[in-house]
Amino acid sequence: MTEKRVYTFGNGKAEGNAQMRELLGGKGANLAEMNLIGVPVPPGFTITTDCCNEYYKIGQEKIIKVLESEVNGAVKHIENLMNSKFGDTTNPLLVSVRSGARASMPGMMDTILNLGLNDEVAEGLVAKTNNPHFVYDSYRRFVQMYGDVVLEMKPVNKEDIDPFEEIIEEVKAERGIKLDKDLTVDELKKLVKLFKEAIKERTGKDFPNDPIEQLWGAICAVFRSWMNDRAILYRKMEGIPDEWGTAVSVMAMVFGNMGETSATGVCFSRDAGNGENLFNGEYLVNAQGEDVVAGTRTPQQITKVGSLRWAQRAGISEEERASKYPSMEEAMPDIFAQLNDIQEKLEHHYRDMQDMEFTVQEGKLWFLQTRNGKRTGSAMVKIAIDLLHEGMIDEKTAILRCEPNKLDELLHPVFDKLALQKANVITQGLPASPGAACGQIVFHADDAQDRHADGHKVILVRIETSPEDLAGMSAAEGILTARGGMTSHAAVVARGMGKCCVSGAGGINVSYKDKTVEIDGQLYREGDYISLNGTTGQVYAGEVPTKAAELSGDFKELMDLCDKYTKLQVRTNADTPHDASVGRAFGAKGIGLTRTEHMFFDDKKIIAMREMILADTPEGREKALNKLLPYQKADFKGILEAMDGLPVNIRLLDPPLHEFVPHDLVGQQVMADEMGVDLSTIQRRVASLAENNPMLGHRGCRLGITFPEITAMQTRAIISAACELKKEGKNPKPEIMVPLIGTVAEFRQQKAVILKSARRTFDEYGFKLEFEIGTMIEIPRAALTADLIASEAQYFSFGTNDLTQMTFGYSRDDIASFLPAYLDKKILKVDPFQVLDQEGVGQLIHMAVEKGRRVRPNIRTGICGEHGGEPSSVKFCAKLGMNYASCSPYRVPIARLAAAQAAVEE
Repeated sequence: MTEKRVYTFGNGKAEGNAQMRELLGGKGANLAEMNLIGVPVPPGFTITTDCCNEYYKIGQEKIIKVLESEVNGAVKHIENLMNSKFGDTTNPLLVSVRSGARASMPGMMDTILNLGLNDEVAEGLVAKTNNPHFVYDSYRRFVQMYGDVVLEMKPVNKEDIDPFEEIIEEVKAERGIKLDKDLTVDELKKLVKLFKEAIKERTGKDFPNDPIEQLWGAICAVFRSWMNDRAILYRKMEGIPDEWGTAVSVMAMVFGNMGETSATGVCFSRDAGNGENLFNGEYLVNAQGEDVVAGTRTPQQITKVGSLRWAQRAGISEEERASKYPSMEEAMPDIFAQLNDIQEKLEHHYRDMQDMEFTVQEGKLWFLQTRNGKRTGSAMVKIAIDLLHEGMIDEKTAILRCEPNKLDELLHPVFDKLALQKANVITQGLPASPGAACGQIVFHADDAQDRHADGHKVILVRIETSPEDLAGMSAAEGILTARGGMTSHAAVVARGMGKCCVSGAGGINVSYKDKTVEIDGQLYREGDYISLNGTTGQVYAGEVPTKAAELSGDFKELMDLCDKYTKLQVRTNADTPHDASVGRAFGAKGIGLTRTEHMFFDDKKIIAMREMILADTPEGREKALNKLLPYQKADFKGILEAMDGLPVNIRLLDPPLHEFVPHDLVGQQVMADEMGVDLSTIQRRVASLAENNPMLGHRGCRLGITFPEITAMQTRAIISAACELKKEGKNPKPEIMVPLIGTVAEFRQQKAVILKSARRTFDEYGFKLEFEIGTMIEIPRAALTADLIASEAQYFSFGTNDLTQMTFGYSRDDIASFLPAYLDKKILKVDPFQVLDQEGVGQLIHMAVEKGRRVRPNIRTGICGEHGGEPSSVKFCAKLGMNYASCSPYRVPIARLAAAQAAVEE
């Protein structure tokens, strides 16, 4: 713990700065920084992230005692700068209490506005402002937010609306009004009274009247919100450590709901959806910040360009737009000019796209937050390349600005243009987050999770989303909402997750109770298919066909930039010519793993394979293998040709033979008929292949050692395919990999079989070509004796799937039964089959690389397990000086970016 726990800011001065985000959180650090560079920010203070962790160690009562003196002093600091007093009934100060982790977590934790109000303070504020509507609008908002966040009054069932909103709707219905802003002062007073009564009835707790009690309740509630379900889920999705904690920022309230000269809004210095260099955002007159992101009112655009685009999408005439929905640029030109100047200043200061919140109080502009904005994968790439071209950042910074995993969004399929021309557009919304999504309609987050778990693709359809919907949004292919603008919760979170989202589709009518959505008079039920175009905001009936993404434009420029700096090459795992071509198109420098067993499951191939398994003599196996030879050769030729001029690492047969035979009675009868033998013969052979632990049994090099004719046939197929390509003028570069060795003797035996078969094949063709023989290091003993193995092997390819399995002693097939508990109890931080365990498995890899190089200094090393496309694992391999990482075709760009970042970070 640091001794100082509270840092003040205000009036152009601050005790913190932007470099202190680990201690002050992103919000607190940036509030301090904005003060230091002259941006108008309401005064306040930030309680450090360390205090959040301390809260969980010592509890609420003790943390209040620890913080009391510093917080009281910081409140006086705000009082002095605002010339008002917290809790005073004649000149009251109100504050907001906001969360702020060091990593941006939009909407995941809690905020309380207008804190400090009670009946007496409210009357004093009325006397001070002569604006009772503003005061009681703020009061009902405060009671609502405090009741929800601190006193935890929530809906009972998922079909229920927010209990406070239910009360508001009842009061509005009594007078037949639709908008909250049309409530009278008496109706607002009535809401305050009804809210407090409902809180007492539902929670058993009295609403606190003491502002100091309110403040401590809010501070501790923000600390608690660090461990709410949605925050925990978001951290898991984003890889944010639990131990970081959240800071708490307390600021003097400035009010956007004081009348027609007041407003609130959210803006971006560039388009967070597509990266366009266009200032954009949304605002509401006579409102508070939660109104903009909640989606309960349709916000107006900040710029005239944005307003014109919005009106065009919504089908609104220019006359109606200008009169009912003017942009801030048109309605508040002086404020807009100030806002525009400050957003440019902030982007140039931080040298990145900024996401900003602001309030206008009776004609004065205040900034409440700035942060590096969440953006889609395509926007991320465009913004990085544009900032590079504009001279704001250099090449290395452009590489580091991009998150490798977010590139995955650019690799997803997009709608086929021809198919779109024929698609039936059923409604239009806002293009909140780009992409193409097809799926079955669901209306609740838990239903989205359940259907996704059952293998279904779903579209989550909501009136508006809330942070509680996060898990369902994550499970869905896309999100469609009836309410909300481009800065609503649905839009911001979807962009951060890379999910397709269409928001504010006012033409849809959602019924949670009936699980239906009415669109243009047509009723769609849960389970019906729709398609979303997050780039245009259009919604289509049924499933619209998609096509593969392409590497071009800014994306290609980023990849070329990566190649300029990277040292670790990226290969692809490919078992077919198609996969090889896809990997090569995404920049793969060869194939790091071709699994030959995947080639044996076509109808004709599997019959020959089963003949080989059924044979009980070498001659019988050779006869069957001779039937497989032309198929294998054709497969290898196609892959080698697709990777012409680049290395192709082909692994010899690895899985146990029982995987190639049927285990059900019907399938065994079919096999018996195909083989021309009786069923009992097949059943005996299948039974003989059964093993107690097949993953540690008769597989890998053990198959080649007991049945050398398999190794000989596969070698002949590889070499003959390469020779034929060589005769055709191609440049094949085959590598033959022996799997699952634990001793140098195993490798030496298989190497002899490979060399003998290769010599015979070369004799047949009358010439030789270069090829290499290496091994997969996937058994701990192989890593421990890598120096001995390197005396025979020309390269090592680390099979980290099995190496992780054997090092941990975890079965990959059974880990689901205990892994969730291990992650929940923090026994493991991540799934070791998804993220390489650098402390344990990584130590074996490090040792094997070093030992191998001592014996063979130029030995080539690579990784070909699932970890080959995971950014932190790729960076680990790069730091070891490995030659390549190999991953699935669609993760090649991700690995390329991670490898370049590793080189830049050295």
